[in-house]
Amino acid sequence: MIEYKNISKKYQDQEILKDVSFTVKKGDIFVLVGPSGSGKTTLLKMFNRLIEPTKGEILLDDKSIKDYDLRKLREKTGYVLQTASLFPNLTVGENITIVLEQEGVSRKERRKKQEELLKSVGLDPKLYCDRMPNELSGGEQQRVAIARAVAKKPKILLCDEPTGALDYNTGKQVLKILQDMSVKNHSTVIIVTHNAALAP
Repeated sequence: MIEYKNISKKYQDQEILKDVSFTVKKGDIFVLVGPSGSGKTTLLKMFNRLIEPTKGEILLDDKSIKDYDLRKLREKTGYVLQTASLFPNLTVGENITIVLEQEGVSRKERRKKQEELLKSVGLDPKLYCDRMPNELSGGEQQRVAIARAVAKKPKILLCDEPTGALDYNTGKQVLKILQDMSVKNHSTVIIVTHNAALAP
């Protein structure tokens, strides 16, 4: 369970967030909807401590996130951005398992994982695994970004406007993939979006 308790954030004299509290149950898909500039991304980045609140506390399983080892906290957290942010010099498959490569996982095992994850996001590994990011549409790139984010089966998946750069229909497809991933990996998903119509 994730709990935000009385979170506030100030930058100099500007108050971005004031006394925000909410709870996300384990395994849920939680959607934060609000206009641009309302502090949604700031709240998301607070979980893996990219931004610290001015006041308040964030708990994970009844324990302050400040009491977790930061590296381990981030290891159990996947992140999907508004833009796919794939490495342009790596193939689709290499992008998906770059973290596994850094951890010394064998080429054979990485390839197996690439194929498995591409299938899970609705892309044919035979057609996509060895392609370059610039050969993909925006929706395809975002699917690859999701596959990369879940390569290590994170317990928590943070999604910052994951459909912001996509058309409505493609956005709905991407959100359906996120829902499926949540069920498959028993993960908790927090999505921030400005578009209430795209909320799952």
